[in-house]
Amino acid sequence: MTNLDIHDIARSSATYGVTQFYVVTPLERQQELVKKILRHWQEGYGATYNPARRQALGLVDVKNSLDEARRNAAGNAGRIVRTVVTSASEQIRTVSHRALKELINGSGDNEAYLILFGTGWGLAGNIVEEADYVLEPIWGVEKYNHLSVRSAAAITLDRLLMRENHSEVSVSGGNEDNECN
Repeated sequence: MTNLDIHDIARSSATYGVTQFYVVTPLERQQELVKKILRHWQEGYGATYNPARRQALGLVDVKNSLDEARRNAAGNAGRIVRTVVTSASEQIRTVSHRALKELINGSGDNEAYLILFGTGWGLAGNIVEEADYVLEPIWGVEKYNHLSVRSAAAITLDRLLMRENHSEVSVSGGNEDNECN
């Protein structure tokens, strides 16, 4: 997990109304690095320099394990936590973005969804096997399929959480003949 990953995924999470962004790592040095970054933007100079960044980074919670994140997501209300794994490669069992969006929208307050993104070599095999859902890969127009985790998170959040009824926006580049709706 890099500094940019933390910032960018937190900002995407805030934009799409995600309630919590967990950084899960058992490595103490990585946990301390994330906490140091968060302190700078929430308590240090960064908190007054960029209040919007402070707000987004307020969603970040560092956990030692996936089980710890699950327990936290379940909360005191005892919500059912569904895990969704992402992968850049085809898996035997997948759910489409559209189908998962419908599940999320129909779940109500008694369910929470943890969408898991891997870094480096991806998620461990046992995590993929134990997941409730495996989300279909993000495909572009080429066979190349190796997005950064922050790009994959932003695209996934947009596909799953974007508002359907957004208002039309007119854009003008100064020439009325080039107006787009």
